[in-house]
Amino acid sequence: MFVDESKSGDYLLIAAAIEPARLATVRKAIRSLVLPGQRRLHMKSESSSRRRQILSVLCAEGESATIYRAGAGYKSDIDRRRACLDSMVADIAASGHAKLCLESDETMDERDRRDLARLIKEHACPDLVYLHERAAQEPLLAIPDVIGWAWARSGDWRRRALPLVESVIDV
Repeated sequence: MFVDESKSGDYLLIAAAIEPARLATVRKAIRSLVLPGQRRLHMKSESSSRRRQILSVLCAEGESATIYRAGAGYKSDIDRRRACLDSMVADIAASGHAKLCLESDETMDERDRRDLARLIKEHACPDLVYLHERAAQEPLLAIPDVIGWAWARSGDWRRRALPLVESVIDV
């Protein structure tokens, strides 16, 4: 599972599950989209034509993600993130995924480690391994970034991202 967030509008935690046998192929597809001089794909930095191209490539690759959405009923983004993480770890425990890679944010990584350690115990999935990576080091973090960006923008961007969204879970 590769996870990123979007705080534009509702708080979204986007989790893309990729089969281990496909990791190298999908990484190669993502790397092929990174232009010379770019360190990574990041939708907020791309032109509209590039955004359409990136979404098309992900659709062609058959990628998908689950969006965990926390609305305005929480006191803070920290509470929203915790609620989304809780729901996501419960789903991971039920599905048996073994590895979770979250986009690193130095302001949240330590809190995430504490929260994830607690959630792994609560949801009885002791074999779940989690880590924080920078998007420039892990190209697959571009997938939840792309999906989350398009979903949060709504309109035609959301329509283009629909084939990539397996489900939206309100927490």
